[in-house]
Amino acid sequence: MQPLRVGLIGLGTVGSGVMRLLTEHADRMSHRAGRPVEVVRVAVRDLSRRRSIDVPSTLLTDDPLSIATDSRIDVVIELIGGLRPAREIILTALESGKHVVTANKALLCEEGPVIFQAARRAQRCVAFEAAVAGGIPVIHVLGQAMAGNQITVIEAILNGTSNFILTEMLQRGESYADAVRNAQSLGLAEADPTLDVDGTDASQKLCLLAQLAFGTRVTPNQFSRQGIDTLDLTDLQYARELGYAVKLLATARLGDGQLEMHTQPTLIRRSRPIAQVDGAFNMVALTGDAVGPTWYSGQGAGQMPTASAVVSDLIDVAIGRAQLTFEHLDLWEQRPKIPIRPAEDSYRRYYLRFPVEDRPHVIADITDILGRHSISLASVIQHEAPEVEEAQADHFPLVPLVIMTHRTREGHLRAAAAELNQLPTVGKPWICMPVSD
Repeated sequence: MQPLRVGLIGLGTVGSGVMRLLTEHADRMSHRAGRPVEVVRVAVRDLSRRRSIDVPSTLLTDDPLSIATDSRIDVVIELIGGLRPAREIILTALESGKHVVTANKALLCEEGPVIFQAARRAQRCVAFEAAVAGGIPVIHVLGQAMAGNQITVIEAILNGTSNFILTEMLQRGESYADAVRNAQSLGLAEADPTLDVDGTDASQKLCLLAQLAFGTRVTPNQFSRQGIDTLDLTDLQYARELGYAVKLLATARLGDGQLEMHTQPTLIRRSRPIAQVDGAFNMVALTGDAVGPTWYSGQGAGQMPTASAVVSDLIDVAIGRAQLTFEHLDLWEQRPKIPIRPAEDSYRRYYLRFPVEDRPHVIADITDILGRHSISLASVIQHEAPEVEEAQADHFPLVPLVIMTHRTREGHLRAAAAELNQLPTVGKPWICMPVSD
C-alpha cells in the first residue's frame, strides 16, 4: 500500500515526541495504520539549532507554508501553536487537499468556524485530540463513545501546570512563587506561565469541550475566568481543614435551557474523585443523561502524552476513521445556540477569606452585610489570635476570618462585595472561591 506521507510543522517538545514515536516505533505505527507512515518534510524555526532528536537535514525547512502546499504530502501536523501563522498554514493545507492534525486549542477556540468550514469545502478533516487534556482521549469520548448521551455536566481539571502548582503548595508548604519556579525547573511551566495560571488555557479547552457536548460556540470572554495566581497557601490549608481541596475547575452545566460556564479555583469535597487528582494530571468528569457520571484521568500535558494523542489522530486519518468522524461531528454548524447563563445568576456555595482587624464588632459588620444580601452562613472560622497589650489597644493586627456560605446567587455576592470593600476593618485583597460539593 502507498505510505501515508506526513509533513510536520514544529519540532519543539511535542513535535520531537511525535518524531520519536513515528521513527522508533515505525513497525507498530505501520501495523496499526494499515500502511507505512512516512515523515517527508519537517518545518523548524531555526535550521542551525541542535535538537534532542536526529532528523536528516534533507527533511528540514524553515518555510512551513511550503509543507502546506507540498504535493507529496497527505497530512499536515501543526504543532507551533498560537494564532499566526498557524491559521494561514492550516487553511493553506486544507485548500491544498491535505488533512490536518493539530494540538492548537487557542486557534480552534478563536477560529474554529473558519477552519472547519474550509475543511468541509475541501472534503478534508481536522483532527484535534491533542488540543484538550493531553493524553486523555476526551475528544473521542465526546464525539464517539458517548454519542448516545446528552451531556449535562462537564467538570474538569484541564491545566496540569496549575494543578501541579496547587499540589506543590499544599504538600510541600511552598508559596505560590516558589511552586511556580519549581514547575518551571521541571519543564511543566513556561518562562511566562500567565496563560496557564490565569485560567486562559483551561477556558479555551472548556470552550472546545462545550462545543462538542452542547453544540454551542462559546468564547472565553462570555463566562467567568479566574486563575490561581491570586491564591495563598493559607487558602489551601483552610480548605483542607474544612474537608476540601482547591482545584482550578472548568465547568459547563446544562440546565433550564441555559449553559452555565466558569473556570475558577474551586473548593471540591475531598471525597470526590476529581478532588484527588494531584500533580500535573488532568481529569474530565462527564455526566450523560443515559450513562450518568463518568471520569477520565491521565497526563494532561508534556511531551509524550500529547505526542501520543497526535499520533493517535494520525492513525485515525490513515485508516479513514477520522474522515468519517469529522463528517458527522456537530462542530460549528449553523444551529440555535444555547444561551449562556449570566454569571450573576449562578447559584452556588462560596468560600470567603477576609483579612480583618482583630477588634470588636468586625464579624457583626460583615455578617450584617451578607445577611442583608440574602447570603446565609454555613460556618465561620477565626483561629485564636495573640492577645494585644492594653498599651497597643489602638493598633489592631489583621487576622484571617474564613466564612463558608450556603447556596446563594452570585449577583447577591457581588452586591455584598461592593459594601464589604468599603469596610475600613477589612483588609485587601479578600478571597472568594466557589464551592463544589
